[in-house]
Amino acid sequence: MDDSRIEKPKLGEPYLLTPGPLSTSYAVKQAMLCDWGSWDGDFRAMTAELRQMLLEMTGDKNDILDCVPMQGSGTFVVEAMLGSLLAKDTKTLVLSNGAYGLRIAKILKILGRAHVLIDKGDYLPPRGTEVASALKADPNITHVVVVHCETSSGILNPIKEIADVVKTHGRKILIDSMSAFGAIPLDINEIDYEAIVSSANKCIEGVPGFGFIIAKKDALEAAKGNAHSLSLDVYDQWQVMNNTGQWRFTPPTHVVAAFLTALHAHKAEGSVAGRGARYAKNRDVLVKGMRALGFETLLDAQWLSPIIVTFFAPEDRAFKFDTFYQLLKEKGFIIYPGKLTIVDSFRIGCIGQLDQHVMVELCEAVGQALETMGVKSAAAPQVAINERKKLNTELETN
Repeated sequence: MDDSRIEKPKLGEPYLLTPGPLSTSYAVKQAMLCDWGSWDGDFRAMTAELRQMLLEMTGDKNDILDCVPMQGSGTFVVEAMLGSLLAKDTKTLVLSNGAYGLRIAKILKILGRAHVLIDKGDYLPPRGTEVASALKADPNITHVVVVHCETSSGILNPIKEIADVVKTHGRKILIDSMSAFGAIPLDINEIDYEAIVSSANKCIEGVPGFGFIIAKKDALEAAKGNAHSLSLDVYDQWQVMNNTGQWRFTPPTHVVAAFLTALHAHKAEGSVAGRGARYAKNRDVLVKGMRALGFETLLDAQWLSPIIVTFFAPEDRAFKFDTFYQLLKEKGFIIYPGKLTIVDSFRIGCIGQLDQHVMVELCEAVGQALETMGVKSAAAPQVAINERKKLNTELETN
């Protein structure tokens, strides 16, 4: 990949090393300088183009899928998918290994949809054998929902393994691919999903404001009358878009324009394979640099995703995350707090308008921050090392 395509942010603008919102290109920002009429033919053409370009990433050669953009944050779109595609008489198996799986279960509870939960804690992935056992034990389960990349830990869940089990047992799978779609393949010919969801401000590198559901057309047809909400009715949004080319309610016009620009950049970079390769390189350079400073990753190398990486906080008493965060921010880098419950940690995202050179600069800034704080060693506490050993042993065993 040609690293020259990655631009440095303007003076005073930091790199967002988070799982989204993330750093965007000048071209994406500039696309928002124009005003668009939501009913105008030019804007309708933009909506049609973005829907088609998203479908091109799925490998759909038989025209079985369609794409439905929906206003709102990623969680809005997840709730829209769940409330529309899951009829009131369905029962769903929720696979959770972090905050977003638990959020799905909470949404289903509020919607009054029957569900059961396999909760793997903060960072162990659900496995196909567990799913098979649950489906055999409960014939009333009609659907399975799983998060593709759980950013609590940064681990990629074994989507194909799970999807194959779900298909073998005659059930349907819905995938929250919020932080992975666009960088990790989700080929419908390889993974037979009923629907997936993602958001504009993730691996496509747009800005926040809408998400999208990509679903089988027969699933969208069957969704008529299921929705609990007027605004979040995927079937109705789909029908109106197909019939008129318009969004039912005021669309985020500037965000759509930015996203279309981001989509063209994504395609020029090599689509999913090209984007994923840059992010993987970012991860590799980041991890190498942080380990050279003495930091430990939560996961062994083979389990690290190219989306976000969790690092243990140093045992050194001079290390204070809030101070560390502020020192990095002053150097132009914004990182992410940890979400582990047993030990202190922090996370660094690999996605967005970042390349390997940014990761080198970040590691230099981390070293300077440790020196300023008087941290003599970035080594993790023994409890963290023990937890890591236990986790990775269990990952290998399963």
